Formats: sequence, C-alpha cells, structure tokens
Amino acid sequence: MKRALGLLLLLSAPVAQAEILKVEIDGPIDPITSEFITSAIEQAEDANAEFLLIRLATPGGLGISMQEIIQSILNSPVPVVCFVAPQGARAASAGFFILLSADVAVMAPGTNTGAAHPVFPFGMENKIMLEKVKNDAVAGLRAIVQQRKRNYELAEKGVLESKSYTAQEALDGGLIDLVAGDESELMAALEGRQIKRFSGTSQVLTAEGQDVRVVEMTFRQKILSSIANPNVALILGVIGLLGLYLEFSNPGLILPGVLGGISLLLALLGFSLLPVNYIGILLILLALGLFVAEVTVQGFGILGAGGTVAMILGFLFLVDSPFPELRISYGLAVAVAIPFALIAILLLHLTVKSVRLRVTTGTRGMVGLHGVAQTSIEGDEGWALVAGERWKAVSATSIPQGARVKVVASKNLLLVVEPYAGSGVSLATATEEEG
Repeated sequence: MKRALGLLLLLSAPVAQAEILKVEIDGPIDPITSEFITSAIEQAEDANAEFLLIRLATPGGLGISMQEIIQSILNSPVPVVCFVAPQGARAASAGFFILLSADVAVMAPGTNTGAAHPVFPFGMENKIMLEKVKNDAVAGLRAIVQQRKRNYELAEKGVLESKSYTAQEALDGGLIDLVAGDESELMAALEGRQIKRFSGTSQVLTAEGQDVRVVEMTFRQKILSSIANPNVALILGVIGLLGLYLEFSNPGLILPGVLGGISLLLALLGFSLLPVNYIGILLILLALGLFVAEVTVQGFGILGAGGTVAMILGFLFLVDSPFPELRISYGLAVAVAIPFALIAILLLHLTVKSVRLRVTTGTRGMVGLHGVAQTSIEGDEGWALVAGERWKAVSATSIPQGARVKVVASKNLLLVVEPYAGSGVSLATATEEEG
C-alpha cells in the first residue's frame, strides 16, 4: 500500500522543466566577452539548461579572445545556439567564426556575416606573419565547419577573400541552419529539432514553453568591460596623471591624489586587457619630455607643438588593433592631447618658476637683503638692522656703525654680512632690496 502511494505521488509530481539561458553580446570581442560567455556556459551546465542562446552583434575583435570563446563552445556540455540579431546587426570577423562554431547557427533577416580576413593595425602588415595567421585561421575554421557539416568553400572565402553574406545567402549556401525574425520564431523553429553535437552525439531540443533566463555580467565584469574601452581607459589615465601631479606639487590636498591614484590604476587595468603598442608608449613619453624641454629651455613653442603632435600619434598608436571599436578614436586623441599639453606646460612652467624663485621666508630668505649696521661689526660682535628687525651679525671685515651692509649667508639666527657700497638709506627706512 505504501509503495503504491509513493509511486502515485511520484507520477503525479510535476516534471521539472529545463530552462534556456541567454546572453547578449553587442560590441567587440575582447577578454571580458570571452570570460562572460565561458562563465555563462558553466552556469548553463550547472542549471542543466536545455541550451545556451547567444544573441550576437559584433564587428569582430581580438583573435585570442575569439579562440577562447570557440573552445568553450565546442567543449560545452550544453548545446549553444548563436543568433545574429536584431535586424541590421552583423557578425563580422571574429563573430563569423563564433557563429559557425555554434551547434545551431541562426541569423535574423537584414543581418550579415563574414569579412573574416586576418588584419594588422594601421596597415602595417608583415607578409610572412599575415600568411601564418591566415593559414592558421583557415585550418581552424576547416576543422569546425567540416564537423558541423557546413559549407567550407563559402566559409573559406569569408576568410581568404573577406566575403560577406546576408542571412539568406548564408542559409542558401549552407553556412547557417536557420533564419528567424525574432526569438519567438526562433523558439518555434528549434522545437523538436535534432542536432548533432561536435562530439558526435545527437540531441533533440525542446524550446517552446521553456523559461528564458538572461544571464547578466557580474559587477566586476561590467566594470572591466567599461574600462576595457580604450577611450575610457585613456580619459582615466589622463585624469590620474593630472591628479597625482597636483597632489605631489601641492602636498596635503588629498582629493586629487586619491582620485588620481584610483583613476590611474583603473586605466592601467583597462590597458592590460587591450593589445598595447610600445611605439605608442614611447611617443607619449617623448611628448612629456618635449613639454619639459619647452619649459626649461626657450623652445618658442616649437617643442610644445612637437610634443602635442607626438602625444596625438602616441594615443592613436597606443592600442594595437585593426578594429576602430578597439582603438582610441582620432577625435578623442586630439580633444585630450591639446588640453593636456596646455595644462602640462602651464603646470610645469609654474613649478620651474617656483623652484627658481628666491626663498623669501625664514633666515634663508634674509640672504641678499640690505640693511644698516646698528653697532660696529667686528668678527662675531655686532648688530644689524635688516628688514626692520634687529639681528646679530658677523663679518669677516670691520664695518663701522651706520654703514650699509648686505646679508650674504645665514646660520640659524645669525646673519653673515659684508659692507655694501650702494646708495645710502637711513636706519629707519632700511628695507628689502634685490641684490
């Protein structure tokens, strides 16, 4: 009786439904994108999800990040569906490889994919290195496409000839599996669809009626994704340098030092996630050196102008990427370099001027002032009136009372004076003069 009751309860219990996890990628492929997709695949495995849906819109990105994503997709225990959407989006370059590596490749009408020829930044292509990278990309794509039973000839043209394909062309050519207008249409098309995993096993998908849970980036990943933008990293770096300079030149302000330190560390973290070009760093250092030279020697503006040009070029070459989305924009480079150059030259000028300025406080500030011998001064005996104050004075030569004197040194509260043959000034009106 108990066994029958237990069996009845088991049969009447609702069957747990697997959910569908979804991530949205809208932007360049970078290390944060790779980490995000990899962690989403792990979450899908832990949740025993039906499949992971990647909604993709990208102009391309870094090759190493693309390889990490492809490796995660091919080894995923959960099927991965890649959907290029919304209409008007593209999966170019690295996105082309990611799309073709998915268990199910889908595009929305009005989207395109392809243009995956390897490129180097700023047209600086080494033919031998480019050939090696191209052959490696083609070999990797061939291994993926042949296992996925997709059209290798069209895929190869997407790499070697930078061919791009519309959604319908990709479908007719056997590059992708489906064309869907939106996610509801996609779910209907996936319902009951049998797919063959990269490992060779088969699986039937259940899509309609499933809960779709959007996987969001963690707070850490959102911060890293923001500062991995080279334009944001550049602005943080400039703010950091100016803040630290203000703090070091005016100790005790505290706020510029704190904000400058945080901004500079965030900028360094952001650039550590990007392919940095050392030529860009050297150009920026050259620019700083020219700014210093403009202030310390009479550059007549030529050194400052040269430093500004070097800084603009340094900003443009700083991030070594062929994709505009992963480089510092020309407009921002000019907008940051010119004000930074003006501020840097002004601050350096004030600093150099303050260093060269004669000390005017304490006993050191007495050096160079003129006064009157209040008593006769012989050796270490005597008093002088300097700047309206009575000081004990010593002299290597004898100075009679009432004679003009000049302070040549100071030792604690003792002034070392010498006779001064300048124009006479009365004891009552003895004031500070320049030597």
